[in-house]
Amino acid sequence: MTAYVIANYRITNAEAYEAYPPAVTATLLACDAEVLVADYKSEVMEGKASSVSIVLRFPSKEAAKAWYNSSEYQEIVHHRTDNSEGFILIADGFMAP
Repeated sequence: MTAYVIANYRITNAEAYEAYPPAVTATLLACDAEVLVADYKSEVMEGKASSVSIVLRFPSKEAAKAWYNSSEYQEIVHHRTDNSEGFILIADGFMAP
């Protein structure tokens, strides 16, 4: 089943964060992921959220977890985690009954 990685965060150190987008793109190209949304000026309509919204599509939840836990991603993730506040989650895609 298709799975999605959904991220929403606020960048706290823009200069240090700049290394993250090109580095993460390289890891995604290597694992059959598709970037569906990459918006740095998201508009919050309801509730509390931040301005950066990312949605990635993976062939499965296992593939998404394998990407997240890969040594290639773990080597660069600090560029985001050290310089932003927010969350990342993995969700299954919807299959109509």
